[in-house]
Amino acid sequence: MRHTIAVLALFIAIGLTGCATTKDLDAVRLQAQQANQTADAALKTAEEAKAIAQEAKTIAQNANAMAQDADATSKTTESKIDRMFKKAMYK
Repeated sequence: MRHTIAVLALFIAIGLTGCATTKDLDAVRLQAQQANQTADAALKTAEEAKAIAQEAKTIAQNANAMAQDADATSKTTESKIDRMFKKAMYK
């Protein structure tokens, strides 16, 4: 009898402390939902940043192309001026 009472008390103690209650499960669900919301917000922010970076890359590529065109024009103009100067020196 004494052994049965001790075992029964042990089961009651385990039952009270070892089982998750509905309140505990709701708290875990809430944390999971908050984590999902945070992850969704982070994903949205990352996608927006990626779009902005892509736009900046396009602008930089266009600026680089314009700079190369300007450089080519500058070199052509410099060459023409040098030829004109040499021609004027021979006269």
